[in-house]
Amino acid sequence: MTAPTCFTLTTADHVAHLVLNRPAELNTMHPAFWRELDALLAQLHHEGQARALVISSTGKHFSAGMALETFGGAIQMDDQSPEGRAAIFDLLTDMQATFTRLENLRMPVICAIQGGCIGGAVDMVTAACIRYASADAFFCIQEINIGMVADVGTLQRLPKLIPFGVVKELAYTGRRLPASKALGYGLVNEVFDTHEATVAAALQCAKEIAAKPPVAIWGTKQAVTYARDHSVEDSLRQMGWLQGTVWSNAHVREAISAMKDKRAGQFTALAGLQSFKALG
Repeated sequence: MTAPTCFTLTTADHVAHLVLNRPAELNTMHPAFWRELDALLAQLHHEGQARALVISSTGKHFSAGMALETFGGAIQMDDQSPEGRAAIFDLLTDMQATFTRLENLRMPVICAIQGGCIGGAVDMVTAACIRYASADAFFCIQEINIGMVADVGTLQRLPKLIPFGVVKELAYTGRRLPASKALGYGLVNEVFDTHEATVAAALQCAKEIAAKPPVAIWGTKQAVTYARDHSVEDSLRQMGWLQGTVWSNAHVREAISAMKDKRAGQFTALAGLQSFKALG
């Protein structure tokens, strides 16, 4: 892809760091944002070299959510015919798929959140594995304040993260949830004094994850995500198949040896993926 305009992406020591970099526009989400994010996540997923992904931002807010002018321009929501309304379904499915990429990425995703995490940004961070926040951070289901239902993942993922009654309160009122309360509810793992400290903590966590065997991390993410939406019995059965797929005596021996020797373990990267559509 051409150089992104909404993000910067760097990778060091098997940790990818994706930064929202339009602070003057409050890192709002317009069509280029979605295209670039989708392409960058696909790139990371297919390459298999990064072992953890940190997403952080710049400026006053993590993201102010969807760019409102988009609804009057690039996105046409036709409510005048059944055909137009049916097309809204496919439009939303396409948008939802971009944030679902975060959930399905072959590596854990850690978000470092400062300032406002508003509207579509809540959809985005709820698809991540771990969320750290600075003390000034807040979360807002903004959609209800502009007369619509949140539709890109918040209402589906947030109830799996915090108490149901709190989800309803936030979704019905559009109130801001400050970082301190988000910590108490379990939406964020930890709150830090500054944005810089938040990003540093996210990168440190990613570094620790990247030191583990990538295929074991992949398997763990698969199991935890599956267990969230299935019964214990079904999840245990899936775990048996999964462990049979990823088990490696060599990895276990190397991990134990590295711990004893107090050194970094040496592990095989995930295999690169090829797109069937790109072949031939």
